Amino acid sequence: MVLVDSSVWIEYFKGNEKVKPLEALIDLNAVCINDLILAELMPSIWHKKEMELGELVLAIPKIPMDINWESIINMQTLNLKNGINKVGIADLIIIQNAIYNGLDLFSLDKHFELMSSLHKLRLYKAK
Repeated sequence: MVLVDSSVWIEYFKGNEKVKPLEALIDLNAVCINDLILAELMPSIWHKKEMELGELVLAIPKIPMDINWESIINMQTLNLKNGINKVGIADLIIIQNAIYNGLDLFSLDKHFELMSSLHKLRLYKAK
């Protein structure tokens, strides 16, 4: 399974070709989402009254979240020690959720790539 970040979903909804590999993952039923990513996506979807899209997004398998705040603090400390600054807590929670559930993360945000080796985060690479 691949946890798909909001950055990918937003570009997918726009029809951006750089996230075309998402279609194959969807066809394989290999995508999942979590409540944090939903909280980033759904307000805009509902605001634009894209009800059908909203229902489709809500039908994506949702991975439970169990936030370990001590781990979040340790990850951010390690980031700072390695010169990776300005990483938001939401992104740390997404990383933790992917790692704890053994998921690859599909994101367009470059800071995830910077942090992947530090935190043993597996990033999805389109083939």
